[in-house]
Amino acid sequence: MTLRAIVAACCVLLLSACATLPDISQSRSPCQLEPGGWCGFVRDAAVEAFPYALASTNAYTGDDDIFAKPGRVLQRIEHLPIAPEDAGKGFNYEIFNQFAPGSGSDAARQPVARILAFRGTDLTGLSDFFYGTLRDDQIELALRYFAAEKARLGTDVPWIVTGHSLGGALATEVSQAYPEVRAYMFNTSPFYRNEVRANALRRTVFNERGEILRRFARSNDPPAANVFTINCEPRRGALFKHKVRPLADCITWIAAYASPDALAVVKANGITKPYVECGPPEQTHPGPGVKPAAPCIHNSLRKDKDGKEIKVKDKDKADGNAKPGGD
Repeated sequence: MTLRAIVAACCVLLLSACATLPDISQSRSPCQLEPGGWCGFVRDAAVEAFPYALASTNAYTGDDDIFAKPGRVLQRIEHLPIAPEDAGKGFNYEIFNQFAPGSGSDAARQPVARILAFRGTDLTGLSDFFYGTLRDDQIELALRYFAAEKARLGTDVPWIVTGHSLGGALATEVSQAYPEVRAYMFNTSPFYRNEVRANALRRTVFNERGEILRRFARSNDPPAANVFTINCEPRRGALFKHKVRPLADCITWIAAYASPDALAVVKANGITKPYVECGPPEQTHPGPGVKPAAPCIHNSLRKDKDGKEIKVKDKDKADGNAKPGGD
């Protein structure tokens, strides 16, 4: 999804943004005796957010990095047909039923929420760059299709909107238009137009530290929301960090320290340990309830194949590959 990041970054200064609540960044040293070295508040947020990270990833229908097995907490359902003229503007989304964690047999399960996941920038062309960033067409489409799906499927369970990158901006717009709707965004684009703060606490953002759009977001604040910033892949460059699948993998891995459903997704999809977490790369997930026998010190240094630290040059810093300090 590299092109998505490049396209989005090209026009960031052309658009306005909103104010934000303070970032809630992952702490390191005080949490070394926590499972995986992840602080309790981050694990709790990951347990809450991982189904929406999965849904946001699988909104990229047809891509080769969606979750083939998104777990039993999600069930994709058919959405309304998208008019050809709307699809031509790069607009798309998916809808999922969400089930309670650890719920009973599949036949007896009832949804506890309905998720509409907006797709971010697609690779098939520049239409969503033009209609989703330079213009407000996709915002209008997101609001229109959400209203139509809500009328079609009803309000017997709460609606939740989610999305990655441009999809996160569309989810922001819907949550601002419908204050009762909860929203979860991942590496969200700062391209949106409203400044409504009344329901700020009903929006949650997860960003990978150093991903490309955050450079621009320093001058254009992210939406009013609780913002969690995690550093799963300190070795990687800013474009890679913008991808949704690695972020969703990391969030699900963290959630698996407390959620059997998340652990099932980790195992079913072969999710590997985030680089930053202590331990060897091939380390398997120990599952919920693990008690660390020794401090889990995060891998925050770039090393060569012999395990020696690589000195960081100014060019590396400019490329987003700088050796991170404690978060």
